[in-house]
Amino acid sequence: MNSFQKPVLGCEQDQEKMKEIEIIALNRNLPDVRLEGCKTKVYPDNLPTSVVSVFHNEAWSTVLRTVHSVIDQSPRHMVEEIVLVDDASERDFLKRPLEGYVKKLKVPVHVIRMEQRSGLIRARLKGTAVSKGQVSSFLDAHCECTVGWLEPVLARIKHDRRTVVCPVTDVISDDNFEYMAGSDMTYGGFSWKLNFHWYPVPQREMDRRKGDQTPPVRTPAMAGGLFSIDRDYFQEIGTYDGGMDIWGGENLELSFRIWQCGGTLEIVTCSHVGHVFQKCDSQIPHHYFSLGEIRNVETNQCLDDMARKENEKVGIFNCHGMGGNQIFSYTANKEIRTDDLCLDVSKLNGPVTMLKCHHLKGNQLWEYDPVKLTLQHVNSNQRLDKATEEDSQVPSIRDCNGSRSQQWLLRNVTLPEIF
Repeated sequence: MNSFQKPVLGCEQDQEKMKEIEIIALNRNLPDVRLEGCKTKVYPDNLPTSVVSVFHNEAWSTVLRTVHSVIDQSPRHMVEEIVLVDDASERDFLKRPLEGYVKKLKVPVHVIRMEQRSGLIRARLKGTAVSKGQVSSFLDAHCECTVGWLEPVLARIKHDRRTVVCPVTDVISDDNFEYMAGSDMTYGGFSWKLNFHWYPVPQREMDRRKGDQTPPVRTPAMAGGLFSIDRDYFQEIGTYDGGMDIWGGENLELSFRIWQCGGTLEIVTCSHVGHVFQKCDSQIPHHYFSLGEIRNVETNQCLDDMARKENEKVGIFNCHGMGGNQIFSYTANKEIRTDDLCLDVSKLNGPVTMLKCHHLKGNQLWEYDPVKLTLQHVNSNQRLDKATEEDSQVPSIRDCNGSRSQQWLLRNVTLPEIF
């Protein structure tokens, strides 16, 4: 499974939350979160794109905010069309009412229906097959584009049609739809288990860009939800593998082909698109009390495996809301796990390391207090704490002191649905 966590499209949405979502304007104003240096750049504007977006049982307003944001935040002549692919939705408002609504918009919007539930990959292939633009831009149907998102993306493809481009993925809160800027200092990679992870941009890439954060970042892999690719180049490298049934894995497979077939994969830091990452507690395995972020209340940083290996220290990094290396589980055995590694403390004051889970409690036994929000290491009788000034990239373990730095929020994320 790809660790980049997308919403479970079939997860039943809370009715009260649905009402709150519907109140938010379809064309709401979003903050301009671009770097200052991006706002004065001038780009070529003669390469139109078809935007392809797949949905299944999405909320009415979520789909239409995606559509409206593309229209409102893009130069009209740069959007050939929007292709909405319905992967066998069952909600009536996504049938004729949706078709009637989009007919009135100033950009051609086509609604394509899959005859049966086919999954993200085959639905995207269908959308690409009927689209006309020289560039295909894929967006999940729970996104919102911000000002200036499209021009820098298409400029990179205009410069070299073998460049595949991703925007910076910002986070739209599932709770209140607050818009939070994503980091332009991370790029995509993967573990040897072929799980997608976000990593800090390495020094060599920063040196290549000569200290300027506005040029694109070359990335080994993409998360897969949001990207643009030249239509002909997509065909040349074989498009998606139509035999893939769900989502997850296609992003790495496509990333490998891009780099092996003369292409370049980039994250354009001057382009920002928001993405809703939904939570659905009912999808969490019964032996997990939580599965998701472990966020420090005082610093707002999250535990992060930093792609480190067994016997290395667990990390802490700015929360990015996109899963991957910030997905930890707190289990019924009172372990804090990342894959098959557990947080382990073998002596007073740490460090907190990642060791193979042995299920014998001992150094891997943690008590979480949902009222005090503390994670107490039972053997040492100390609590997980924020990073120290001496080592800002690892959490510490300290005597109990009642401070906010020893409080942690366990936030659930979504697990994938089987189509």
